Amino acid sequence: MDKTTANGPGERHEGFRSGFVSFVGRPNAGKSTLTNALVGQKVAITSSKPQTTRHVVRGIVHRPDAQLVLIDTPGLHRPRTLLGERLNDLVQETWAEVDVIGVCLPSDQRVGPGDKYLLGEILKLRRVPELVAIATKSDLVGPTRLGEHLLSIQKLEEEIGLTWQHIVPVSATEGHQVDVVADCLIDRLPEGPAYYPDGDVTDEPTERLVGELIREAALDSVREELPHSIVVTVEEMGLREGRPEDKPLVDVFANLIVERESQKGIMIGHRGSHLREVGQAARRQIGALLGTPVHLDLRVKVLKEWQRDAKHLNRLGF
Repeated sequence: MDKTTANGPGERHEGFRSGFVSFVGRPNAGKSTLTNALVGQKVAITSSKPQTTRHVVRGIVHRPDAQLVLIDTPGLHRPRTLLGERLNDLVQETWAEVDVIGVCLPSDQRVGPGDKYLLGEILKLRRVPELVAIATKSDLVGPTRLGEHLLSIQKLEEEIGLTWQHIVPVSATEGHQVDVVADCLIDRLPEGPAYYPDGDVTDEPTERLVGELIREAALDSVREELPHSIVVTVEEMGLREGRPEDKPLVDVFANLIVERESQKGIMIGHRGSHLREVGQAARRQIGALLGTPVHLDLRVKVLKEWQRDAKHLNRLGF
């Protein structure tokens, strides 16, 4: 067997690198889109709505010489609820355990106080991981603006007192320089074993992935006041019995939970029109994930002030 390959978890070969990388950045900095591009398939939901990511999502990149475990975390933000506080704690716990932090700084936005605050919080860690600056969304700007952006990122070294191991622009949506980002991250990893078997792209339970795809479909079509209030629970999921082997069907029974009765009305829409749209969009994504046609039974329920209630948060897995 070639010394630079690894076939399973725990195996270690000379020169093989492995480790954990966390992507950080302000909300909507392109962290989840970049995670999906590096993994090569969708493991994290994406949305233009802030605070889309609500838990740690691991995406696994396999190469003959390395295994890169990407950890997409919620964006660090000023918390207004108990949920927000718990998400911030989750982010900082993750930072303390990774080998490298990839700081996502979108090219279509100026480096601002929010970015500097985020970096300041990283520098407060007892052990600061190695830092790689990633200028995301490079396709949205011209060469001159991109050059200015890269220069402002470089200047952060003096302004804040940090050291970038690499500064690399990338367009995850167009696939431009995605491999270069992978090279830069793997370059900073220690030698070590493969943590996951070949072929694994995430350690997310299928039910959670399905729930997140439903939430993504809901987020894409609601007003600004609703996104934070939406959570999805998958109550039951499985192959329908009695179907021919060549015509399988997966039944998914899920609840789309909001905080107030008025939000329930918005989510359902006139005569159920909005909920049907959400269900149709989610069904397509779930079918693509499972490789099987899906019947989705989606209900809207109200759980008052769930973001502020410790018992509700515990029951919902936060």
